[in-house]
Amino acid sequence: MTTKTLRSRATSQASPALTSTVVPYTQLNSVYFIDEKEEFCGQKGDEGLYDYAQKPKQYELTIHDLPSEERPREKLVEHGPGALSIDELLAVILVTGTKKENLLQMTNRILKEYGEKSILSATDVKTLAEDLDIPEVKAAQIIACGELGRRFHKKSKNGVPVLRTAEDVFAYTIDMRNLSKEHLRGLYVNAHYQLVHDEVISIGTVDANIVHPREVFRPALAYAAAAVILVHNHPSGNIRPSDADLQVTKQLKEAGRLIGIDLIDHVIITSETYTSIHLS
Repeated sequence: MTTKTLRSRATSQASPALTSTVVPYTQLNSVYFIDEKEEFCGQKGDEGLYDYAQKPKQYELTIHDLPSEERPREKLVEHGPGALSIDELLAVILVTGTKKENLLQMTNRILKEYGEKSILSATDVKTLAEDLDIPEVKAAQIIACGELGRRFHKKSKNGVPVLRTAEDVFAYTIDMRNLSKEHLRGLYVNAHYQLVHDEVISIGTVDANIVHPREVFRPALAYAAAAVILVHNHPSGNIRPSDADLQVTKQLKEAGRLIGIDLIDHVIITSETYTSIHLS
């Protein structure tokens, strides 16, 4: 049991010694003492001389708190990229955090909100920066990395996903199953149902007033896709298509027919299962 004397720097007035275990916190140029129950420790009558201690902000782990061998960049140098998780690889790319959140917080939030595959399929810097609330320079780093991967991938068609059924789509979009927000994603395939492009179209509730056909079919034209498969998640776990889902699907089906690019399926997924809005 330790004994400390309360003293306010603002008043320089000493108070009687306290015989309880206390921890000092500094705020507004005064020193406050609180016990293990986070309650003011002064004697009766001291309340006017001292402000009440505020509960300290929970400390967040940063890169510098990790042992050197566990820091992403050092780990990459020592053990190679295969030893790093997706979060750690993204941390190496982004290098630093921002004033609002440190690097570990940022990478964890980005992957949780956007998904592993979705984040690397993004192509618009301004949109990604706005969606993720990150600086454009960070969004540019992510998009450049994704584009490098796509260009190298194009040199070899081995292992390209083939999406013939809703079950194939569910298996491919495993990273979307536990996202906290609704993501509408376009999967663009060639005449052999091989994936040629994957892009997040919108984040938020799927609505015909928000999802415009040009946003869906522009990538199809850019990547010479023969058809489009839409997929979006229901964080609520309700697998049933909403009226808005059906309306959006019908609208996009008609738009695709006009420009000669088929919308061949719209798959809705949850963490456990999926359903298909059958298109005839």
